[in-house]
Amino acid sequence: MTDLLLEVRGLKTWLGKSQPLRAVDGIDFKIKRGETFALLGESGCGKSMTALSILALHPKPASHIEAGQVFLAGQDLLSLSEAEMQHVRGRRIAMIFQEPQSSLNPVLSVGEQISECLVLHFGFNKKQCYDRVISLLESVGIPDPKQRIKEYPHQLSGGMKQRVMIAMALAGEPELLIADEPTTALDVTIQAQILELLKDIQRKTGMAILLISHDLAVIAQMADHVAVMYAGQIVETASREQFFNQHQHPYTKKLFAALPSEQKRNQRLTVIKGSVPILTQQFDGCRFVERCDHAWELCHSTAPEWNKEDEHAVRCHLFDSKITDEQRKSEQDNQSSPLSDVIPSKRVVLDIKDLKVHFPIRSGFLQRITANVKAVDGVSLSIHQAETVALVGESGCGKTTVGKGILQLVDVSAGEVNYRGHNLCELSERQLKPYRSSLQIIFQDPFSSMNPRMTVAQIIEEGMIGKRYKELQLKEERVDELLERVGLRAEIKHRYPHEFSGGQRQRICIARALASDPEVIICDEPTSALDVSVQAQILNLLREIQHEFGLSYLFITHNISVVNYLAHRVAVMYLGRIVEQGSRDEVLDSPKHPYTRALLAAVPELDPNSQQELIRLEGELPSPANPPQGCHFHQRCPEVMPHCLEAYPPITHLSDTHEVRCFLYKENK
Repeated sequence: MTDLLLEVRGLKTWLGKSQPLRAVDGIDFKIKRGETFALLGESGCGKSMTALSILALHPKPASHIEAGQVFLAGQDLLSLSEAEMQHVRGRRIAMIFQEPQSSLNPVLSVGEQISECLVLHFGFNKKQCYDRVISLLESVGIPDPKQRIKEYPHQLSGGMKQRVMIAMALAGEPELLIADEPTTALDVTIQAQILELLKDIQRKTGMAILLISHDLAVIAQMADHVAVMYAGQIVETASREQFFNQHQHPYTKKLFAALPSEQKRNQRLTVIKGSVPILTQQFDGCRFVERCDHAWELCHSTAPEWNKEDEHAVRCHLFDSKITDEQRKSEQDNQSSPLSDVIPSKRVVLDIKDLKVHFPIRSGFLQRITANVKAVDGVSLSIHQAETVALVGESGCGKTTVGKGILQLVDVSAGEVNYRGHNLCELSERQLKPYRSSLQIIFQDPFSSMNPRMTVAQIIEEGMIGKRYKELQLKEERVDELLERVGLRAEIKHRYPHEFSGGQRQRICIARALASDPEVIICDEPTSALDVSVQAQILNLLREIQHEFGLSYLFITHNISVVNYLAHRVAVMYLGRIVEQGSRDEVLDSPKHPYTRALLAAVPELDPNSQQELIRLEGELPSPANPPQGCHFHQRCPEVMPHCLEAYPPITHLSDTHEVRCFLYKENK
């Protein structure tokens, strides 16, 4: 039996007929049995369309396969009828989609959805289905599978839904698993568990994996072979070691340079200028030419051929042996411009004391309050002028609710939010109005936070309601100034939100936040849904406006590399409470709380040879409606002690700036 499992030859998937959009425009790659092959690139490069085309799931009749062949163990899948493909999908090739919530059927239980594959491909009866589903749920690490088998998708957490998706994919015992961004929306702890699970299953079954991702660190830990995709074509392909040690294409180099890290704190991140070209056009030269720092005349007129050396191949004129040194532009990577770190002042602009936000649970005919969801349960935090405080933790720990509680966007149950000598929690809505303009928020999803019926100018002008402009022209000039400040052209102000990319929408939201001249901005996961190149633009922008205006940020995130680049102080949150906080170096370089250590150990390393030990957290985050007695973390803690079950640990001050809530430590006198 040959080692080759999947071979894609000259695949072209186009959308439309008269002026087709060439989403996938002639790609070739091979996947061996038991191998993990990673497809890397920005949004809009054609990665997901490639995966859908392999399974003949590309949207019809909007798109069609113009040319190419897809061979699975020698069989051409594109020549099969729809009825024949039914026996391939789920059985020989399975797929995990990016968003499990939209991929699972909300009206079928977990057991029913997994059983569909078992009945179709193996003809199992009810008893056989039940036993096999229980076995599959256990294999993907779902606790209490006999209970979970009866539950519906909305009753599961994000990590649980993704595990159910994996169980469904494994039900058919596939030869190839296509994983389309399987961990993008997950916390680092859950991401680490899912990736470890996939590697474990691969070791046991010999299954091959086509991993689609834009996360270089995930690819470093998972892939055997990497292909970089840009504008519908593969531009570089190499083994994992070659790719991470000797990447060659200018686009690949830009992706690496755009990654935030502690080492880059004193410089602007490298930004890939422009955007992915419109794929309805005919390309004469290199598709990356408009964004490349090394392009010359030949790049505009002639498409580059493949240049191969062993397993490493690159599509770029810089490596064409026929090109002389005189013709070739000097290959010198642009050095990022320096940006000195902002030094926070000693003035505290926002002081949060014992903040609590409890949501009542009502039940019975009279809808009496029977319990409370303790989303935020006693958070104390201070933010200085020109300081960035990062709030990190798993989804569901209460980070976003803290931000909303500070802004009085949710009812605060207890505690204080002190700003300019006033406790905002005691003020009426009318009394709060003068302070609203000084405290702004940038939401995680820019599209849902903007009114789709308002133009960009109207959206930004909303932020100026508290400002009195005597003339309409002054207001328009201010809108133009803000757009240019966030790197957008003033003439786009009459367009609507749907006409922009994700990165452009986030810039518009930042412009809206700046319109009121705020002193504090709460950034709620502002880069989590963005590609690394767009993320670099947003992080550069946030750093620059902090330099310019002396703004303070509460930066809510679970991306530790962003924290390392942007934050001055870090607060780690677990189940409604802060368990550790201190300076960036103290928390990230010398974490003390077992939860903080597990959180940092779960972050994938960019070094493919890294042997970092994963501290596995057992179980899921407990319900804030019924938190465990004693330390909230004791059920998942690898260092739990008897008195951890009895009382919640008090604050232990390890230094003037570093504090932790854990019985493992004693006060430094």
